Amino acid sequence: MTNPDPKPAPRPSTGNPIARSHSEWKTGLVFETGIGARTHTIDGNSKAAPSPVETLLGAVGTCAASDVVEILVKQRTPPDKLTVDVMAIRRPEFPRRVETLELTFNITGPGIERAAAERAIDLSIQKYCTVAASLAGDIEMSSVLVLNDEVGEPAPQAMFSSNFKTQDPRPKTPGPKS
Repeated sequence: MTNPDPKPAPRPSTGNPIARSHSEWKTGLVFETGIGARTHTIDGNSKAAPSPVETLLGAVGTCAASDVVEILVKQRTPPDKLTVDVMAIRRPEFPRRVETLELTFNITGPGIERAAAERAIDLSIQKYCTVAASLAGDIEMSSVLVLNDEVGEPAPQAMFSSNFKTQDPRPKTPGPKS
């Protein structure tokens, strides 16, 4: 994968850590994604590789699990094994965004107490995991189109709105009468 390092656009986050990724379309809906030699395949059809949503789920799971491992190691109770499964419930309508995530951590190791493992998971998801925090609805997003080498202006993108909520199927019950 050729990974040009074009001059990045000016960033509003100057002074803050900046993460980057590069994706190159290969064929169909298959993309090679990453930086330098650290790349992986993402397939929009979920055939040749994980889909973008599966990749997102893997990212949140491994981000949180990495924190849990680090916390348990610092507590001198390193895990012998840790797996994490992430299940998402998505809207049936487009955009089929993730509405609910459930992370299941399976941890084995001598001396690990349930309360300590639960605290490590809570700390990861609520304080340390960058990916989980990045799913918050207050993220600002913009897009820039470079078409035939001509750079366009940044366009703000609304990421979340009340239109993305699934309608509650339960019948509305009248409130108390005054």
